[in-house]
Amino acid sequence: MDIRLTALGFVTALCVAGAASQRLAAAELVMFEQRGCEWCEMWDAQIAPIYPKTAEGAFAPLRRVDIHEPMPDDLAWMRGERFTPSFALVHEGREYGRIRGYPGEDFFWGLLGEMVGKLKGTLGGDQASNGTRTPG
Repeated sequence: MDIRLTALGFVTALCVAGAASQRLAAAELVMFEQRGCEWCEMWDAQIAPIYPKTAEGAFAPLRRVDIHEPMPDDLAWMRGERFTPSFALVHEGREYGRIRGYPGEDFFWGLLGEMVGKLKGTLGGDQASNGTRTPG
């Protein structure tokens, strides 16, 4: 019985470690925001509902950071932000671009597409060949 419990514990530890490493390896779009930001609210109304359904959202899920709260430990290496909303594309401890402000729907998708393309170009392989699609 002790061997089975030890094996179960080992398998559980491997699963947890694997999930953690996948989380660290995933790209993220970090959104810097603050309460009362009308441009954040506009982004939330125009982009937030569709972002997770896009190729960009699948590649780099959104992560929100309030500029008045301490920077999360795993993002402590990042330069903070004063202007909201601002968006930083990050992957494995490196920033691949930042959009300061919300320039409107059309400009946002274009600027984000450039940042995602830059990151995919550095990754190479299958991820680099997947083009990003913006919503129609």
